[in-house]
Amino acid sequence: MQHFLQKMLHLGFERAGGITMLRKVLCLSGLLFFTTPLLAAWPEKPVRVVVPFAAGGPADLTARLIAQKLSEQWKQPVVVDNRGGAGGNLGTALVAQAPADGYTLLLTTSVFVCNPSLYKDTGYDPFRDFAPITLAGVSATVVSRHPSYTAVQTMQDIVREAKAAPIPFASPGIGTAGHLAGELFRNITKANLQAVPYKGAGPAMTALLGGEVRLGFTAVPPVVALARSGKLVPVAVTSLKRLEVLPNVPTVAESGYPGFEVDNMYGLLAPKKTPPALIRKINADTRTVLQLPDLRARFVQDAFEVRGNSPEEFEKYLRAEFVKWARVVKESGVRVE
Repeated sequence: MQHFLQKMLHLGFERAGGITMLRKVLCLSGLLFFTTPLLAAWPEKPVRVVVPFAAGGPADLTARLIAQKLSEQWKQPVVVDNRGGAGGNLGTALVAQAPADGYTLLLTTSVFVCNPSLYKDTGYDPFRDFAPITLAGVSATVVSRHPSYTAVQTMQDIVREAKAAPIPFASPGIGTAGHLAGELFRNITKANLQAVPYKGAGPAMTALLGGEVRLGFTAVPPVVALARSGKLVPVAVTSLKRLEVLPNVPTVAESGYPGFEVDNMYGLLAPKKTPPALIRKINADTRTVLQLPDLRARFVQDAFEVRGNSPEEFEKYLRAEFVKWARVVKESGVRVE
């Protein structure tokens, strides 16, 4: 390597304009250096996966399941670090400012691309500050009702009822998948739905169970058990196909609204200047663990659809989602100051 650099430096100054060529050679040498000895040794210390939400939620669970498998593969601890606050902005901004060495990663949800349209200042730019690694998977939102709300059996019933009087619906908070799914349905149908954002999934479910609100757009897992006991009635799911855990519940699309789809994504990202070779390694290793039978079986129980794609495919997905939700936010008039 040393002989190669000396030769290239000599050729650079003699044949290609000195400093310009020198910069190119140094960049090349840095890439080669990281691609060979450093990449082979990485990780040499614990890897931190920041989840920008409190412990116990779907993103936290997803991160911990993946982290455990990556830890086994890398022979190093992979530590989940919950940094909740400001709707996910605080933890996300923390990773944006972290060293781009692969030792600090972000596992986040759809708020990553929604918040820039909702907040005046998120503290990060989803494309300028981050390098996509992979879309680990997606989960649907379920529309469910209180058992006493017998006038609603289908999504079309919701639209009909909302013409007579406004219908409040519970969601886990402003900018969450449940909240934006409700806003998108309202925008498409012009139904008079009124969002009631609670401070988390737990309070939203408590309000729905207690009849404080009679309709909810929430995460799937807690509804599955409550539906079996008759405490809640699922009306539809927002995925394009039915869920294994709720096989008799139709999709919104097949309920008369073709093309309707809202997935809450769970994606892995790194600070922007993380070397491409390292991004590819983390991508490959993550996609490997996502295919492990025991992990996939656990995800099915949680109504989580495993994806695992390339960094380029994930970036394309993020850009499409950013445009989609910016339009929904603009049409709904929702803003967080």
